[in-house]
Amino acid sequence: MKREEAEQYLFYAMTIGEMLLTSGAEVGRVEDTIRRICMAYGAKRVDVFSITSSIVTTMYGEEFGICTQTRRVSGMSNDLNKLDELNCLSREICTQKPSVEEIKKELERIEKGPQYSFGSQVFIYALVSGSFSVFFGGDFRDMLASALIGAILKFLESFVKKGAANTLLTALICSIAGGFLANLAVRTGLGHHADLISIGNVMLLIPGIAFTNSLRDMFSGDTITGLIRFMESILLAIIIALGFALVNLILGVG
Repeated sequence: MKREEAEQYLFYAMTIGEMLLTSGAEVGRVEDTIRRICMAYGAKRVDVFSITSSIVTTMYGEEFGICTQTRRVSGMSNDLNKLDELNCLSREICTQKPSVEEIKKELERIEKGPQYSFGSQVFIYALVSGSFSVFFGGDFRDMLASALIGAILKFLESFVKKGAANTLLTALICSIAGGFLANLAVRTGLGHHADLISIGNVMLLIPGIAFTNSLRDMFSGDTITGLIRFMESILLAIIIALGFALVNLILGVG
């Protein structure tokens, strides 16, 4: 295999790794996937280093020499369907060794896969908010108020993200808006308990999955990535708490 071909296969191996990382995969899975793909195409040694924001891979083969590529990774989400599709593709690559064109076509298909519509996302936000409000002791009116605010927060989140705001700023704006709307709902008689209404909205923003993933990474031996995710989760939680507390402080709510 020529060097140009090796660079192409490495590029798409890095692309698969990037998509795995941004879909919620642990860094150990990302590194192992890139390594296996490169070895399948003739690499004798592959060294992969990945953290939440970067992937660096160097591979060596007798036919093409040494190839190194670096990938900057931005944006994180949790897409289990995409993870499953990418895992299946990586296994297929390792066993069948498809061409570059076939890999590219499969990646485009996965990228264009079905997504939840915006209306469905609004409904899910409302359902989650209302359900958690009741779970923590809210009554029927609290549930309705929390569900309505959850739907509003989805619209606000989408609007803020269009302005390329980072995660922390988005969380701060949404938490302030959620706290204000919860108190407004109580003062207008729509709900009864601002704190129980707010709890439902907090659950939309709290970084529970990111925190769990940070512990998983640390227990798996990926200490650097685990600590980065851990600090990001703690900082995000503090920002969310600050937003709700700030509203209560301004409005003079005890």
